[in-house]
Amino acid sequence: MRVILWSCKGDRIFVVHTYSLNGYNIAIDGNSGSIHMLDDITYHMLKDTNEMPSLVNVQEKLRKKYTVNEISEAYNEIKSLNEQGMLFSSIKSLEEAVGSKQMNNCLKALCLHVSHDCNLRCEYCFASSGDYNSGRMLMSKDVALKALDYLARNSKGRRNIEIDFFGGEPLMNFDVVKETVAYGRKVEKITGKHFYFTITTNGTLLDKEKINYINENMDNVVISIDGRKEVHDAVRHDRACRGSYDKVMPLAKELVAGRNGKSYFIRGTFTARNKDFSKDVMHLADMGFKEISVEPVVGSAEDLYFKESDIPEILKEYENLAFQYIGRLSDDRKFRFYHFNIDLYDGPCLFKRVTACGAGYEYLAVSPEGNLYPCHQFVGQDKFVIGNVYSGINNSKKCNEFMKNNILSKEKCRDCWAKLFCSGGCHANAYFSNSSISEPNELSCILQKKRIECAIMIQVLKGDKAI
Repeated sequence: MRVILWSCKGDRIFVVHTYSLNGYNIAIDGNSGSIHMLDDITYHMLKDTNEMPSLVNVQEKLRKKYTVNEISEAYNEIKSLNEQGMLFSSIKSLEEAVGSKQMNNCLKALCLHVSHDCNLRCEYCFASSGDYNSGRMLMSKDVALKALDYLARNSKGRRNIEIDFFGGEPLMNFDVVKETVAYGRKVEKITGKHFYFTITTNGTLLDKEKINYINENMDNVVISIDGRKEVHDAVRHDRACRGSYDKVMPLAKELVAGRNGKSYFIRGTFTARNKDFSKDVMHLADMGFKEISVEPVVGSAEDLYFKESDIPEILKEYENLAFQYIGRLSDDRKFRFYHFNIDLYDGPCLFKRVTACGAGYEYLAVSPEGNLYPCHQFVGQDKFVIGNVYSGINNSKKCNEFMKNNILSKEKCRDCWAKLFCSGGCHANAYFSNSSISEPNELSCILQKKRIECAIMIQVLKGDKAI
């Protein structure tokens, strides 16, 4: 039986990817995002095909395995899906669907780098141990409040707007964090806006006061823990090379226990030293955390970073993680793994699928001195300064470059089956690996595709088993 699991057919938007995983045959139409669960005959009919097949060709291909009637019946179903724009749909249809609507590109979120300093010296830190190669400094209260004013003033048409306190380690500037939140509540009353506050922390500076404050005032909190103690301590240590696991773990547990339904994430990084990272994900789940994200390290050259020869092992480990994840879906050990949480029914709208994170126009980062950047990972790169919170944007050309950099403009993305699920990947990852925000990092693409395959298989299974 062939079952349509999800489709953008309301928008009518030649890339079809087929794969088999955990006993399920799946096809994904890259230009519409439609997902299909296939029986064996349809799977064999579509496998290794990059365009709508002809009946003559499939009959020749499958005549030794299936009857003429079976082949004709399966082919007619494929033909019907093709005519409905859900299989072998064209990129032109997607472009027309996107072009027919107006995108809201007003500012939505600011990432405040309240601290360009950190009490840890994590070996893979993209922020150069917290100072972004720009010197250790803390954001002043004046800059932070100006940033909130800037966001409120430039978020026309939006009521809900977002502030992420980031670093370095933002708890090193905790007083400014508190003053900023208090000021935001005043701005809400004046403007009718609503601030959604997030803080990202390594957790080691938490205490009862900070935990209570965060749980009362932060809509979301991200805590960095890499997994098993030996894995975490090997890379997340202080200046004296003392590991931080024993410090952060009990504090993270205490904080999460007090969230009372509010959002949080335990966010880890895996490297070439722990390619068995499913054990780290499961360790975090066994510690009682229900919201987990463990990401691959980004970079090259050092022994922490992946080589091409590591890829097969990592891909296999994602499948291993998916199978373990499935084993917990029906009991009290279940948790949510960020990269497996594809929402097939109420997920991002088509525009967000095409444009991704909105860096450079919807989302900006603010350095301690008040400079504006397209996102937090570009902070410290002088060529990416686009303005400041006092006078606003003065490099609209750079903003437009980010705005136009989407899956329809990136050559490698246009013909990729995964584009509507990954939205073209990370601009910063692309730039720091290829010196261009429009050329995705190849290794990241390979890993992302495997995560998408696993995530969709999990959704298929949940529907099949009514979980």
